[in-house]
Amino acid sequence: MQEYITKDKLPLIFGVIGFILAVLFFTVGFFKTILLIIITGIGVAIGKYLKDNGILDNYLKK
Repeated sequence: MQEYITKDKLPLIFGVIGFILAVLFFTVGFFKTILLIIITGIGVAIGKYLKDNGILDNYLKK
């Protein structure tokens, strides 16, 4: 089992992501799920931008 997880990590991760998206589509609805994905993507992009530029380094080191 451990060999399968280490060897096929990427398909396992995307399988879990697909399962989570399917559950969200059925429980929350299509458009709310798409909005959630877009807002999460924007949050990740802002976080990556702040990390790459070091804007918050002074505040986080305190």
